Amino acid sequence: MAKLLSLLMFILFIFFFTPTLSCPPECQKQALLQFIASLANHTDDQLKSWNSSSDGRVLWNSTILTPLFHIRTLTYLDLSFNEIEGELPRDGFANLSKLEYLYLQGNNFNGSLPSQLFQLRALQFLDMDDNSFHGNIPPEIGNMTKLSCLSFSNNYFSGEIPTSIVSLKELTTLDLSFNSLSLEIPIDFGNLSNIYHLDLSYNNLTGRIPSSIQNLTKLETLNFVNNLLSGEFPSRLFDMKNLTSLLIGGNNLIWNNSAKIVPKFTLSELSLKSSGLAGKIPDWISTQKTLIHLDLSGNQLEGMFPQWLAEMEVEYINLSDNRLTGSLPPQLFGSNLQVLSLSRNNFYGKLPSNISNATGLMALMLDGNNFSGKLPKFISNINLCLLDLSNNKFSSNTLPDFSSNVNLLIIDLSSNEFSGEILTNFPRGTSFLSLGKNKFSSFPRNLTHMSNLQYLGIHDNKITGELSNSICLISTLQILILRNNSLQGSIPDCIFNLTSLQILDLSINHLVGKIPTNLGNLTGMIETPGEIFSGFGNMETAYLGRLETRVLIMLGNWNKPKRVMSFKTNYLIVNWKKSIQGLSFYNLKGYSLLDLSMNQLSSEIPSSLGSLKALKIFNISHNNLFGRIPANLGDLENLESLDLSHNNLSGSIPQSIAKLLQLTTFDVSNNKLKGKIPEGSQMDTMNDPNSYANNSGLCGMQIQVPCSEHLLPTKPPEFKSKETWFSWEGVGIGYAVGFFVAVGISYLSNPYKTFNYCSQQRRRRV
Repeated sequence: MAKLLSLLMFILFIFFFTPTLSCPPECQKQALLQFIASLANHTDDQLKSWNSSSDGRVLWNSTILTPLFHIRTLTYLDLSFNEIEGELPRDGFANLSKLEYLYLQGNNFNGSLPSQLFQLRALQFLDMDDNSFHGNIPPEIGNMTKLSCLSFSNNYFSGEIPTSIVSLKELTTLDLSFNSLSLEIPIDFGNLSNIYHLDLSYNNLTGRIPSSIQNLTKLETLNFVNNLLSGEFPSRLFDMKNLTSLLIGGNNLIWNNSAKIVPKFTLSELSLKSSGLAGKIPDWISTQKTLIHLDLSGNQLEGMFPQWLAEMEVEYINLSDNRLTGSLPPQLFGSNLQVLSLSRNNFYGKLPSNISNATGLMALMLDGNNFSGKLPKFISNINLCLLDLSNNKFSSNTLPDFSSNVNLLIIDLSSNEFSGEILTNFPRGTSFLSLGKNKFSSFPRNLTHMSNLQYLGIHDNKITGELSNSICLISTLQILILRNNSLQGSIPDCIFNLTSLQILDLSINHLVGKIPTNLGNLTGMIETPGEIFSGFGNMETAYLGRLETRVLIMLGNWNKPKRVMSFKTNYLIVNWKKSIQGLSFYNLKGYSLLDLSMNQLSSEIPSSLGSLKALKIFNISHNNLFGRIPANLGDLENLESLDLSHNNLSGSIPQSIAKLLQLTTFDVSNNKLKGKIPEGSQMDTMNDPNSYANNSGLCGMQIQVPCSEHLLPTKPPEFKSKETWFSWEGVGIGYAVGFFVAVGISYLSNPYKTFNYCSQQRRRRV
């Protein structure tokens, strides 16, 4: 409703205060009234349709714009951030011949751009960021010769950058980032003599950086990060005196490591990630005294952390994925430091005791090194949002008390040498807690207060005792992984209270008793789930708000999956195809898994499990289960892997299993099954004899054992094969933390877009 009021106030401002509209013709007055009436009617209709599950948003359709096309004297139109959806009207823009400012960013517009839009020859500012426009950028854009600001960031535009753009001699800002643009950058980009902000990052642009770029003497920001550019790194960029942001990493450029560099610019931002840098961190960076952001990740840098860099007042440092070594200098942890990523290097030693001096530190990522010793006691005094110390050699039987860190959303201490009871207090708002692959001996006692916990991983420890009913009180859990411990007792019946649970792994423990019938009521495994970790939607505010940045995190309700190309691909560990393998977190949308294997469960398989239609992997092997295989397991329509091996199951394999059109792994070996193996569809490809071995009397074409006539059923119906939901080829071993390091890296990969340049100019104008 606030957006509606803003829009109505905007209309009234135009009507009463804009000189060209202070006394409009009757038709224009009627158009305004019609527009306001359409807003009111639309809002009233949506209010009537709201229910208790509504999120309170008013979604506008693009047809509400139609009355505005009758206001021929309109010069300024701002409809940004109003949840308007649909295609822009094909007709009507040609009427707005006096329009100078058009702001449509932050809506849900889709489709291609209407040709009439490019008839607006008076237009100076055109901002369509953060929508879902697609198709090519039409060459007619070169007709809009008065454009000063052109911003199409974060859409789905494809094809080449039209060469006609170089005709826009008045351009000061050009932002085409986060699209799917390809082919080469127009060779004559150097003709844009007035441009000071040029952002083509996160596309698929190829070829060389045009040499004419060096002619852009007013250029302050050059951002070509994450494309497919090749050729030698253009050394003449170092002669551009006005550059303050040089962001050119993540391409296939060849860097001359032996060249002596004496830059003429003074930078605040520098990205040379994945640029083939080798040897020590370049000394010329030490001359950039105003540097705030530094990204040298993904290179072959060696040596120790430079003392001069530790003494600079850099806020953001990313040196991950290099070969750096040594201990960290205490001078590094000053009050200005906000983000530090040193992941996957060879650093060692204890963390400096003065780490608490970094009072502004929000993200600390030191995973994949050789740090050791206890965690500094005062690390909990830092107001962190993200803490990743996984894959090191930290050891202690006590952890710091993190309860006072109200913004700490992500904690990963996995793959270290922590031991003893988990007695520490974790923040109430933490969403991701990973303590796996340590030597902890008891289940955490203080988790029920964590009202936002969505991932809990305590796998591969030495946890003993029974699985407490208190776990059922964490209603927000989406992933629970307790694999490979020494848990005893039965699975609590109350586990069905975890209605959001999509992944449950209790394998390799000592659990006994029955499989709870209530497992069939897990809503998260019945309905095809949406984005896992949707609750991280507020992370942009909590994690990035203090930095006043416009970086968008690819989590939660964000509907632009192409932003994931800025992430590293890492994995959640699952038991699939008889081995522990990795599952990309990017593919967790619509994913569900249930693994109770390698326990001592003894009961029949509850038929209620046939309700879990969202399951992709179902593994209850290596237990003491008995009775028949429920026929309604054939209702698990999304199932890709079904492992019932090493039990005491009897009877025949239900013919309904042939309905599982996405099945790629099926194992019923080491049971007491008999009769004909079902045929048809995917079952015809389940022909590994080992998957049926050690049963009492199975027969069928899959194991080349003929069946006697009285066992022959009627031929099953033909089923059309569907494309498997997920291709597992090439999936490697990884760690669950990887995805959440990527959350930090989604900021790290694009910390440079700190504000919208068109919006900045709009504010200046006002």
